[in-house]
Amino acid sequence: MAKIGGTVKIPEMEVKEELVLDPTRTAVVVVDMQNDFVRPNGKLYVPTAEATIPAIKRLIEKARDANVPVIYTQDWHFKNDPEFRIWGEHCVMGTWGAEIVDELKPLPNDIVIRKRRYDAFFGTDLDYVLRHVVKADTLVITGTVANICVLHTAGSAALNWYNVVIPIDGISALNEFDYYVALRQVDFLYKGLLTRVDAIRFERARS
Repeated sequence: MAKIGGTVKIPEMEVKEELVLDPTRTAVVVVDMQNDFVRPNGKLYVPTAEATIPAIKRLIEKARDANVPVIYTQDWHFKNDPEFRIWGEHCVMGTWGAEIVDELKPLPNDIVIRKRRYDAFFGTDLDYVLRHVVKADTLVITGTVANICVLHTAGSAALNWYNVVIPIDGISALNEFDYYVALRQVDFLYKGLLTRVDAIRFERARS
């Protein structure tokens, strides 16, 4: 069997050093920060996921202080989910592995979207919630896995004409290549903005 390998040059991508977002039109989306992905004893452990918790936590706290809605996605599978043919059993509903990590636990006013597939829009109420409940047109998307659930969710958001923002210190991937692939797709294909958590400021536009 032939294999592909070697060194790949990463295209240049702009990372915004300051980004002001209107809190009345923005939502923070935290993708799949669950025990099975984040903890070393999880079923699908992402080695860099735990290191993103402090940045994601700062973003969530900043959002709550500005009354920006915080939406969590939660991978949530039946025991015989067909996706297990690809990844093995993970995030089975009601198990420890499916729970959001303690450091980022949702509060009562936060919204949790349970999903069956990579894309948080597929077969869920996410689009309805964004358009009619929180009325947001800009999404700050964080979480894991960068080139799978984060990227599929960002792609659907962009294709539905939401503005996409990705804090590069708030996402994680199984390896470095996958991480940069996700950033490249968001930047080049979906025209999203790349930034860092501490560069984001929520400030209402002056009339």
